[in-house]
Amino acid sequence: MLKVVLPKGSLEKATLELFASADLVVERSSDVDYRATIDDHRVIDVRILRPQEIPTYLEAGLFDLGITGRDWVEETNSNLVTIGKLNYSKVTANPIRVVLAVGAGSGITDVSQLHNGIRVTTEYPNLTRRYLESRNIDADIFLSYGATEAKIPDIADAVVEITETGRALRAAGLRIIDTVLTSHTELLANVESAADEKKRHAMEQIYTLLAGTLSARAQVLVKLNVSGEDIDRVIALLPSMKAPTVSALFGDAGYAIEAVVPRRGINTLIPELSDAGATGILEIPLSKIVP
Repeated sequence: MLKVVLPKGSLEKATLELFASADLVVERSSDVDYRATIDDHRVIDVRILRPQEIPTYLEAGLFDLGITGRDWVEETNSNLVTIGKLNYSKVTANPIRVVLAVGAGSGITDVSQLHNGIRVTTEYPNLTRRYLESRNIDADIFLSYGATEAKIPDIADAVVEITETGRALRAAGLRIIDTVLTSHTELLANVESAADEKKRHAMEQIYTLLAGTLSARAQVLVKLNVSGEDIDRVIALLPSMKAPTVSALFGDAGYAIEAVVPRRGINTLIPELSDAGATGILEIPLSKIVP
């Protein structure tokens, strides 16, 4: 039913791991094969291509569904339907930023200080041009094929580059002076394919699996027992998704409680629950959470 295209390169490993965790395992003959399969009746073909190309191929109808970043949709000015955001990037769960950076020793701290004729190198020439034109800056923009940050100051005066944390740019002696775009990874669809009722339903089902898997990564299930005397203190500590599930134990032996809680902070929550009187505490990883 669906022809799917997935990103090669920096997003490749994280994307394939996400699909595997969502029970949509991507199979291919080797790590360099651009053809793949998914053992799912909703998917008839899978290709793994550069994320820069994916919006154009989706818009042209060569594929129904694909994953790439909002940065490449904006760069190619492609008309696509967003099925949903997927909160992951190369390393973290945070979106990437497309930023404008200059040499730390340039004395420039704000976009208003840039002059006409400034040399800018970037992998995003169209996005960069629109951004600078909106600020009435006439720049000389050069397409970069990599190592963009190394081109200051000899080849360029500024760069437009992606970053997750900004550390690599700072290490290269650059200063970020503005964010051009905040870019999430997205599940995107061809406009005509998304208008097809059966295809759209299949796309949304796949998104449910992927988004549920990402949601589960940040949560764990906690199960414990507690006496009637201590239950109020224990309940007060549990930051559950909704409300904890509480069941009476056989023979008036107290209560069994379970709750889905954030993984972050579990190292302090479990000792606090124990101090409050909880016993038999279990921390259980989750594979998917579907609201």
